[in-house]
Amino acid sequence: MVLIAAIGPGPKSNAMPDFTLDPRLEADTVFVKTGPVSDFRLMNDARFPWLVLIPRATQAFSVDDVPAAQRASLMEEIVCAGNALKDVTGARKINWASLGNHVPQLHIHVIARFNDDPAWPKPVWGVGQVEPYPAGSIEAFAQRIADALP
Repeated sequence: MVLIAAIGPGPKSNAMPDFTLDPRLEADTVFVKTGPVSDFRLMNDARFPWLVLIPRATQAFSVDDVPAAQRASLMEEIVCAGNALKDVTGARKINWASLGNHVPQLHIHVIARFNDDPAWPKPVWGVGQVEPYPAGSIEAFAQRIADALP
């Protein structure tokens, strides 16, 4: 069973030395699971089922900053995140993105998309207002995703 923190960086036991989660990522997401390379976190916006993977590499601003030995595992984590979102939500389309314009710390967005979501077919950024999950439901949804991840 995966323990889910309501808000917080999640377990530190697998963290790289000196790894610190950007406060904006911490404030906007809920911990889901720790993978071999990344922490999986759920964006607190009920309009879009949206995972954020944060590799625990220090001073990583883009994928090429992740040590070469971990890059293939990072890609596998991205694919697993998309598959978990498909399993839990029934989405047929998964978008991946790594922008870093507002938060420079490397993080990869993995977003389930639907033909009737509020942003379709455009990107999710800058569309409407964030709608936080109702009290208690984000933890339950995060647990469902954690259970769907390998």
